[in-house]
Amino acid sequence: MATTFDRKALDTGALDVRPMTPAIGAQIHGIDLGAPDIADSVPQIRAALLRHGVIFFRDQDLSQEQHTAFARHFGELEVHPATPKEQPNPEVLRIGYGPKSRGQENTWHSDVTWREEPSLGSILLAREVPDCGGDTLFANMHLAYERLSEQMKRFCEGLTAVHDISRVFAKRLGKAPEELHDKYPPMRHPVIRTHPETGERAIYVNVAFTSHIEGLSKDESKWLLDHLYATARDVEIQCRFRWEAGSVAFWDNRVCQHFAVSDYFPARRVMERVTIAGDRPYFEP
Repeated sequence: MATTFDRKALDTGALDVRPMTPAIGAQIHGIDLGAPDIADSVPQIRAALLRHGVIFFRDQDLSQEQHTAFARHFGELEVHPATPKEQPNPEVLRIGYGPKSRGQENTWHSDVTWREEPSLGSILLAREVPDCGGDTLFANMHLAYERLSEQMKRFCEGLTAVHDISRVFAKRLGKAPEELHDKYPPMRHPVIRTHPETGERAIYVNVAFTSHIEGLSKDESKWLLDHLYATARDVEIQCRFRWEAGSVAFWDNRVCQHFAVSDYFPARRVMERVTIAGDRPYFEP
């Protein structure tokens, strides 16, 4: 059954919202996310997020405290296991690369799908960016689902995939998969999830964290996952954001995937991410 959700009916109030593409993404101008009265604009910002999937802001001179305070208006915050334990603000994940390291987030993915309750969204702030390069692409996985054949939709809607933190973070954190699994065991999520606020359906598997689809042979699982992964690469469901220092991107992990382009080595790119906790994915027949 097709969703009857109407994105255009969402009230973004007096916000200056400028869509980037018909499929996904919008820039919001003339707002200070660190302002004392920012709470007054939160309902309209949330509406813009649901309407466009990812929203962008320029020229945001935010402290870490202001960054986390803004994010808390949308829910509880997560602490990522890659965050140093001695860090003063544990909710802020610093992602930095330079002459001695290359960016590693250059695959299509949705954040922390290895959690039992993956995140609602992520708010990423650019601290230092290269002169050029280091863009981030976003894909609308609801539109990716809509572009599947009706037969493929019906097949995928009954499937469950396994998401595993160790696929990425065992090597990065220098830990054995079993050690990570003690705290973060592999999680089972529907291949097609229902968005809890819009009711829209979206493909919910990703290259970074999905290990396999249950009930299929190894070859069948690989074939189907490769097919579903490839849907994010459709340029007609994407937008591309060019960063500046002080830029902010706020994306809905329940409907978006993103790809951080690692074309700027050996230049420096330093970002800080705050992640908002979500709920357990489900599929509503």
